[in-house]
Amino acid sequence: MEQRIRRTPPAGLGPLLNRARLRAGYRLREAERLLAVSHPYLLRLESGERVPSRAVASRIAALFVLDDDERAKLFAAAVDDAGADHPLRRPA
Repeated sequence: MEQRIRRTPPAGLGPLLNRARLRAGYRLREAERLLAVSHPYLLRLESGERVPSRAVASRIAALFVLDDDERAKLFAAAVDDAGADHPLRRPA
């Protein structure tokens, strides 16, 4: 199995996501439930420790109603080989 390289999020992505969530009016737990992500995962995204998969980025962009600039920053950082998007992940 090929080892995936963890990517460093660009500066400002975490705070951008946090502001967008708050602007959209979602509390952390509610956003986690609606995005179908874990509490630690969303915390790491908002603290700038992780980058999202493309699938999660799509759900975030829709739920938080990101503007074009925010959307571009999010998708520039998103990866297509993480989490459920990882090519070696077995379907449940």
